[in-house]
Amino acid sequence: MDLGIIVAIVMLAVWGVWTFALNAPGWAHILLTLGVFLLFYRIVVRGTPGYPGANKP
Repeated sequence: MDLGIIVAIVMLAVWGVWTFALNAPGWAHILLTLGVFLLFYRIVVRGTPGYPGANKP
């Protein structure tokens, strides 16, 4: 699995715990924005032809 995908999932998990368990301030939602962006970006880059490591099982 790609390191970027793992980091994105960790960011989303931290955001979820911080938001729902600890009543996070508004600026903490940047973790949600960055986590979703990074997850989508890494998934798209992994499937791009010509990218080193593309389409590896």
